[in-house]
Amino acid sequence: MTVSWSISQTKGVTLRLTFILFVLVFAGCLFGIWTRPVGLLASVWPANALMLGMLLRVPKIATPLGWLAGAMAFLLADLLTGSELFIALILNAANLFSIATAYFILSRLSVDLLRLRHPVAMLYILLGAACGGVSAGLVGSLANPYFFDGNMLNGFTFWWITEVVNYVAILPIFLSASWSQVSLYYPNRWGNRSYDWLPALAVVVSCMAMLLIGGPGAVAFPVLALLWCALVYSVFCTAILTLLCSVLALLSLSASSYHLIFSGVDDAALFSIRLGASVVAVAPIMLAIVIRNRNELMEKLRHLSNHDALTGAASRASFLIEATRSVEERQYPHAVMMIDLDHFKLINDQYGHAAGDKALKDTTSQIKTCLRPKDLIGRMGGEEFAVLLVNCHPADAVIVAQRICSAVASQPVALPGGVSLQVTTSIGLSFAERGEPVSLERLLADADAALYQSKGAGRNRVTCSTSDTCRASSQPG
Repeated sequence: MTVSWSISQTKGVTLRLTFILFVLVFAGCLFGIWTRPVGLLASVWPANALMLGMLLRVPKIATPLGWLAGAMAFLLADLLTGSELFIALILNAANLFSIATAYFILSRLSVDLLRLRHPVAMLYILLGAACGGVSAGLVGSLANPYFFDGNMLNGFTFWWITEVVNYVAILPIFLSASWSQVSLYYPNRWGNRSYDWLPALAVVVSCMAMLLIGGPGAVAFPVLALLWCALVYSVFCTAILTLLCSVLALLSLSASSYHLIFSGVDDAALFSIRLGASVVAVAPIMLAIVIRNRNELMEKLRHLSNHDALTGAASRASFLIEATRSVEERQYPHAVMMIDLDHFKLINDQYGHAAGDKALKDTTSQIKTCLRPKDLIGRMGGEEFAVLLVNCHPADAVIVAQRICSAVASQPVALPGGVSLQVTTSIGLSFAERGEPVSLERLLADADAALYQSKGAGRNRVTCSTSDTCRASSQPG
């Protein structure tokens, strides 16, 4: 019954996604049809790229049903806008032929390349777009003389470059989007700076200049602004802005096609302008990928430098910096623990250093389960850890410390061969309460002294630096 329900649910999801594919392709067709000049083919034809993007990002709809849904969307859009059935069949066969060719190439890429994790991914996208454009161009070279009174070469070049530009402009949005959480900015890159909107404003200004000034070189006006966006925004956001610039450039070019032709500008010049628009779409996204990878690498290096590689706790230097900042921002109430694994040298000598490492990792995990997200834990060296309990009163800190002792003692460390290793901890506590300001160094020193009292009293216990808060002889219950 459960298996049957799961299969039914999966089919329902696939059908919904297939319907979304149909709607996207149908809307893309209508957009291309309604924005094309009378008597000419559309320069902006997003439907093919939309369908290809859906097939690549959602492989479960790359089925005969999915392809049929796309084909029906193409055909229905043409028939509803007045095209003859025979012409619609020929033109949409070219669309599907182009999509199939590009899909055959791009679907074989690795996940990292398909998700634009490497700058070279855009070159593969360009290759797939070019091959898909060739497929459409072959049909266009045959259809152009028959349906549009043109020659075969012009039909091939126009259909080829149109496919390339649309694929290159639209596919990066599908491939770089994170459906769970779309990040428009690089997380924690520069913080929430008030002037991060300036690159987007520069794109708007450059697009306005492109529309007002015009001319063959206008497609290059937004390049600098888009490169600026690539330095500041995520790949997804850069891809969106690049698409908007490309669409504006193509619509502007499409609207002025008659003027360009009658002014003596030949088809080669129009081809060159459209090719330039595709290059404009590639460069900023490649730069955005490079910057994104660099930021991720820097974040990994920062994490490695600030955290202990074995346990994941903060490094000594990082802990001291963060804890000092917390104590200075608010003098009280704070509590500091010094935690030491009991008989750790004996563990290393008897079971080996691998067992000691396992004990350290498991103990750190147990300690973290007893802490709040705002509390700090750092490995001070060897088997010794320090914890800062932020905004924590002494009585509560004692409860947390005893909970840590109990958690570690109740969870033996599992070693290879079925060996179970009992580990305990000794803890020293110090407090910053209302009164004289206390430095972190003083708190650590007091906690360390209390730790040695715990060890001297028999280990596996909590000792406070002030005797009226807890007793050295109290073991965790």
